[in-house]
Amino acid sequence: MPRPIEIEDLARIRYLGDPQIAPDGQRVAYVVTEVDLEEKCYRSAIWVATADGSERVRFTAGQRKDTSPRWSPDGRRLAFLSDRDGTTQLYVMPSDGGEPERLTDLKYGVADPVWSPDGAWIAFTSKVGPEGPVQQADETEEDRRRAAARSDTKVIRSLKNRLDGEGFFDERRRHIFVVSATGGPPRQITDGDWDDTQPAWSPDGRAIAFVSRRGEDRERTTFADVWVAPLDGSEPRRITPGDGTYGTPAFSPDGAWIAYTGNPVVPPYGPTTLTGLWVAPAAGGEARNLTAALDREVGSTIICDQYYAVALQRPLWLPDGSGLLVPVSDRGMVPLMRVSLDGEITAVLTGDRAVENVSLARDGRIAFLASAPTRPLEVFVAEADGSGEREVSHANDALLAEVTVVPAERISYPAEGGVEVGGWLLKPPGFDPSRRYPLILQIHGGPHGMYGSVFFHEMQVLAARGYVVLMTNPRGSTGYGQAFVSAAMGDWGGIDYRDIMAGVDYVLGLGFIDEQRLGVTGGSYGGYMTNWIVTQTDRFKAAVTQRSTCNRFSLFGTSDIAWSYSPWEFGGTPFDNPTLYLERSPITHVKNVTTPILILHSEQDLRCPIEQAEQWFAALRYLGKEAVFVRFPEESHGLSRSGRPDRRVERLRWIVDWFAEHL
Repeated sequence: MPRPIEIEDLARIRYLGDPQIAPDGQRVAYVVTEVDLEEKCYRSAIWVATADGSERVRFTAGQRKDTSPRWSPDGRRLAFLSDRDGTTQLYVMPSDGGEPERLTDLKYGVADPVWSPDGAWIAFTSKVGPEGPVQQADETEEDRRRAAARSDTKVIRSLKNRLDGEGFFDERRRHIFVVSATGGPPRQITDGDWDDTQPAWSPDGRAIAFVSRRGEDRERTTFADVWVAPLDGSEPRRITPGDGTYGTPAFSPDGAWIAYTGNPVVPPYGPTTLTGLWVAPAAGGEARNLTAALDREVGSTIICDQYYAVALQRPLWLPDGSGLLVPVSDRGMVPLMRVSLDGEITAVLTGDRAVENVSLARDGRIAFLASAPTRPLEVFVAEADGSGEREVSHANDALLAEVTVVPAERISYPAEGGVEVGGWLLKPPGFDPSRRYPLILQIHGGPHGMYGSVFFHEMQVLAARGYVVLMTNPRGSTGYGQAFVSAAMGDWGGIDYRDIMAGVDYVLGLGFIDEQRLGVTGGSYGGYMTNWIVTQTDRFKAAVTQRSTCNRFSLFGTSDIAWSYSPWEFGGTPFDNPTLYLERSPITHVKNVTTPILILHSEQDLRCPIEQAEQWFAALRYLGKEAVFVRFPEESHGLSRSGRPDRRVERLRWIVDWFAEHL
């Protein structure tokens, strides 16, 4: 008989990502990441499966991280990235097997590989300092000695000086390179005091589109644009209008158009303006938003704990250039949609699930990842019209045969103003509606993200421990249209809080919840909302706040990005509108707290810095409240998704034990 799923099963899940279908549509290369708890690390290898699912083999034998498989245009070679020799470098090997050949030896590593249309070159990105690109082999012992002797004092002159998961910036910037597919010295294509990323070749191989933040006001905005750099050395030219955040460029098959995704950051919605699919003439001219009438976010905004290896998704041009394929966030699902150049939108892959990382063969055959509430991400193949879908990876079959997983039941409930709010309930195995169960309310981050119909290990573990788990998408969440996602702007802790509590009341009305045993938890914005909730109500008997904020005024200057979005979300800067910042800060109302609180926070979190947890804990303990503060060393904001695996396990143990003690 299947057993209950456990915390330690986190290490049994295989995390799949980046499926790339071969040009002839006969094979799919993809990344399989496994957890090594004993060595406290992740190991990634590239696997190749036949498109009919009859065979799958491990393609690379590296014991570290092999990622980003990319077929050559003729399908005879496979390029990939690997850190097997220390830093991440570019390798190529025959697609029918053999020994890989390393093409780069750059000190600061390699990312974003993409083949030229003729298969002669591979573009990639790498960091460059004032000294130019550094070959590891050219570094002498004297160079290393001098580097070690340099002062580690940080001198900061820019508002953009750090990023969560990366740390503080230095003088190095990421730029575009090309290297011969047969080896040789790389050639740098772009330069300047900015990062250039996401390279995409033109069909004639004479230019590369890329993404860069080059605007004059780039220090105070998050704007990014699509640029095109001719390979003849002439100056790059900007394709997008410089009024927002744009990326993921892709040339049409005939080279006449460039598709990209993004949104203007302008009133009234600012950064919450829905991400659209745009096309612009490659020669320059006015762009068109092909999804303007859709009222949904282009791309996946789903939140869960299994997307370790999921890669950036570009728009995919249909082979005949008549339209594109893009995933769309829709009410907790992520279908794949076909968008024609005149804006007609039709569904290709649907279902109560999430479709991610789609790639396309020359004949239109599709490879993709998909996950549903009872199944982790796996690789699938379908025909061009979405028919004939079949799974080809089966990486998690053995685990799923061994454990019990429960479905996530979709719910919808009425909230203030006649708005319907969506959510999910996970019930314990063997659920008996005549019993009364404890409830754990889960609140997602963002707030501009969404819970959805995907496998979520944390939620399955809590259900297996006997809890009903409630996941909601209150106003501010993506996937429900422009008005819905923007409704919480200027009102954090207002309409979003009332939507969440309406969900709790709805579930209590179903008759199987013990209202004396309610718990609440969430991370990032969900941590902020957890802190806010326990200052507004005493209904919850236990709370776990994770990577949270409590003081929106001080966060403006301590977070890596709070200064960029807070003026929109809080109606101005804290210097313009201090009253709202402080009134909607949980620490202002900390005296109201009666709920025992567990605080989980990473010491290297730059998104919601640990000083927020320190403020919250100090205030709670000074006032004699029950609180425990757990600090995870070396980890960033993404601990629950990509942190060191033993620390991810420890985090879950703290959550489970806290609720067991107090509920």
